[in-house]
Amino acid sequence: MEAENAHKRKKQPEVVRRALLDQAARITLEQGLAKVTFQAVADAVGVTKGGVMHHFTTKNALVMEVFHDAMKKFELEVDAAMAKDPVRFGSFTRAYINATISLGEKGQHEFNSQATLYALMLGDSELRDLWAEWANVQLKKHEETDNTETLCMVRLVADGIWLSDFSGINISDKTSIHKRLINMTQAAQE
Repeated sequence: MEAENAHKRKKQPEVVRRALLDQAARITLEQGLAKVTFQAVADAVGVTKGGVMHHFTTKNALVMEVFHDAMKKFELEVDAAMAKDPVRFGSFTRAYINATISLGEKGQHEFNSQATLYALMLGDSELRDLWAEWANVQLKKHEETDNTETLCMVRLVADGIWLSDFSGINISDKTSIHKRLINMTQAAQE
């Protein structure tokens, strides 16, 4: 019946590709990277395994695309926040904090994209290298405004808060900590 319906549906390759990426990201977060298989992704989207293979020739190609998709979303979020920030000093760090620490106002989809980025990066050395490359380019690009010891510590604390969230460790007053980190980015200039 599913195959019969598939032939009747209008082909929408970009919609299917987006669904494949989203479901592969969801499986990564909920079950781990080892559970991301063509069959699991196909079942989640309601396509055949061949339908997944039409878009991604290997599991690695699928995982890399999920990672690049999450990177793009994360970078767009950071760039958009920096563009709205009236204070240049520490703007990258503030944007990084806001993109990294979920306070509940983000939609679950955005949090999952960002969390997927880290979850994939933590489990794969090639993806860690890509993350490090991106981070180092950003640090060099924003060296003039975000290269202080305090701002470095603030970004590392934001990463630690994310890891605690991801691990299910309860943080009693994350909102207060978030506000304090933001305040530290402004005081770091003094």
